[in-house]
Amino acid sequence: MTPPDTDTRHVPVLLTEVLEALNASSGGTFLDGTFGAGGYTRALLSAEPGNRVIAIDRDPDAIAGGAKLVELSRGRLTLCHGRFGELDELARSTGAASVDGVVLDIGVSSMQLDEAQRGFSFRADGPLDMRMEQAGPSAADLVNDLDESELADIIYQYGEERRSRAIARALVERRRRGRIETTGELAEIVARHVRGEPGIHPATRTFQALRIAVNDELGQLQEALEAAERILKPGGRLAVVTFHSLEDRIVKQFIQDRSRRNARGSRHMPDAGSEAPPTFTAVSKGPIVPGERETAGNPRARSAKLRVAERTETPALPGAGNKGAAADRARRNAR
Repeated sequence: MTPPDTDTRHVPVLLTEVLEALNASSGGTFLDGTFGAGGYTRALLSAEPGNRVIAIDRDPDAIAGGAKLVELSRGRLTLCHGRFGELDELARSTGAASVDGVVLDIGVSSMQLDEAQRGFSFRADGPLDMRMEQAGPSAADLVNDLDESELADIIYQYGEERRSRAIARALVERRRRGRIETTGELAEIVARHVRGEPGIHPATRTFQALRIAVNDELGQLQEALEAAERILKPGGRLAVVTFHSLEDRIVKQFIQDRSRRNARGSRHMPDAGSEAPPTFTAVSKGPIVPGERETAGNPRARSAKLRVAERTETPALPGAGNKGAAADRARRNAR
């Protein structure tokens, strides 16, 4: 039985392509590292009656919202609250020693963007939060507590915003009169110092940068890729959907590094001292992008890229799993 759509607010991007990439109709155990509203999970469960899915999300609201789907799936779906950088540990905690496929949809979900109180978007005024886990330092903490140079670096590196120094200067000047606490106020300050492009709000890059910093998204992505290497069985597939160049660069480099034959490490990995066979094989030459029909019906898909790789029989690389090193590599790639 196909589980009904329990949330229509989020349309999964490149869904058909992801299911084909993971060979979902052939059956198996799959891991959805970014459950969200359950779009990919629901499709994986529907692709073959025997499929099992382990789904992870760091947002407690997403886990709570998936309870009905767990009930309808009659034991085939396990939800785990946690970070996808620990997806291998979370999968093993459910009893899965390995999986047939891993899918990651990187970035903020439509549900989070649509809820003003979560503070991810400037479309409606709300508290300047942006925390996916709803714990730890918020975007307001960064905006109000970091010094000017740190703010400028975050906005430039993670938002690729050329006017980062002018924005940081304006934020520091404004907070002398009191804390900046709302998304509307932040967007207004940024808009005074950035010339908008057609169809793009002037604060878009700044909001992206703060969200990435608050949630350590690039470090988590690097850790998730390495965790997928450890949990995928030989022949298992990794499918990653990204929405901006920083994310795609990390995924592209990871697949290139891991699929290069007889590589002596890489510029991102230390030289192991001996030649080693690849741990992944790239499935497609370049990224898979949505067609015109999908982008017309779902504007979120316009910037999406899907990269796919297949696990070889080579054991995971030594040193994979060093979370500090993974985060450092991700940050270097963002520069």
